[in-house]
Amino acid sequence: MNVQQRDLTEGPLAKQILFFSLPLILSNLLQVLFNMADVAVVGRFAGSAALGSVGSTTTLVTLFTGFLIGMSSGVNVLVAHHFGARDAKNLSDTVHSAAILCALVGIFLLAAGSLLARPVLTLLHTKEELMDGAVLYLRICFLGMPALSIYNFGNAVFSAVGDTRRPLCYLSAAGAANIMLNLFFVIVCGMDVAGVAIATIISQYLSAALVLLALFRSREPYALRRCALRLNGSRSKAILSVSIPAGLQNAIFALANLFIQMGVNSFDATMVAGNSAAANEDGLIYDVMTAFYTACGSFIGQNYGARKKERIKKSFLLSLAYSFGAGLFLGLAILAAGPAFLSLFTKDAAVVEAGMQRLAIMSVSYGVSAFMDCTIAASRGLGKSLVPTIIVILGSCVFRIAWIYTVFAYFQTVPSLYLLYLFSWTITAAAEIAYFIHVYRKELSAL
Repeated sequence: MNVQQRDLTEGPLAKQILFFSLPLILSNLLQVLFNMADVAVVGRFAGSAALGSVGSTTTLVTLFTGFLIGMSSGVNVLVAHHFGARDAKNLSDTVHSAAILCALVGIFLLAAGSLLARPVLTLLHTKEELMDGAVLYLRICFLGMPALSIYNFGNAVFSAVGDTRRPLCYLSAAGAANIMLNLFFVIVCGMDVAGVAIATIISQYLSAALVLLALFRSREPYALRRCALRLNGSRSKAILSVSIPAGLQNAIFALANLFIQMGVNSFDATMVAGNSAAANEDGLIYDVMTAFYTACGSFIGQNYGARKKERIKKSFLLSLAYSFGAGLFLGLAILAAGPAFLSLFTKDAAVVEAGMQRLAIMSVSYGVSAFMDCTIAASRGLGKSLVPTIIVILGSCVFRIAWIYTVFAYFQTVPSLYLLYLFSWTITAAAEIAYFIHVYRKELSAL
């Protein structure tokens, strides 16, 4: 076995999950820091209007990128299944089919996003003074969707076989280029919103090229070979059956957040900018926690393929404990450093004060989301994606929209807007845990 791969079906789980997750955490943190660099450069060198324009697009960008991340999680599960079962034929067919499908989806999202940018931002009641900058930023960013799709595909494959170090290296190189290009385009060229968007897509294509090169150069069963690049009917069906619900879950989840953005946009421009600055906390904390969700799916996927029941249960519980602890600790730490954190993105004291209102509620709520997201990852690790998606739609999406038009519509305050996260996470987590217990007992009763 390649030294960069890991057999996740043997050895001490607590240590394995932690060491598997650390490169993912660093990788995710780097990605968040690079995205934060976009916002920081715009906010500090191009002004609060440019900051508001970029911030107004956050939820819409998350909708599309969330779909790609969901798709890649489906690829991760299936690759882990076949790798754990030592099924080289299906492993190779899955990887090659997934590469084509992910590329096609990236191209489709490029076209759809470019066409829908202005209509959706108008629907969200984006401030008129922010509209042109927001549309320009979105349309440039959507050019990077095919690259983002390919990188997520490659990252999913490497993570499924236990190799989380190479994606970290590739992302580090691309991120460093992103920061340098940000500063060049914004400060030297004076391109503000357009500059950070162009820097972002250049870095995305660099990371995609690096991950593809590694897969084509590999000699392992999961390597890409040009002569084998074709869609396998049964593997494509399996990929889509797991990946599309996962992608739709993330996309619909983000769609519900568009209604939250509408709530934010109902306040003045200062509150919109403050929300944009404070929302950087989301990516920072979520992406650390996401590393443990990826670990959960990969460990459960390999052990499900190897038919090891006890390791499946322990993988879930340990991943849940790690992700809950990370969310709680980071949330409280950022709250304690709130003004200093927000000053990274703006020099406006009023914007900082507005951002603190969001941090005060969100920072103590993230740990609860681990019970929802980690359980969803565990169910996907067992090959179940549709029902968890339905539960999320009902518990988080429908509930959030109902909250906006009832509780928030009545109170019209910042706390009444952001408390919906805590309540929706709690309700959805309870249902997801009940479903996972049911699937675990049913699928593994014969073992």
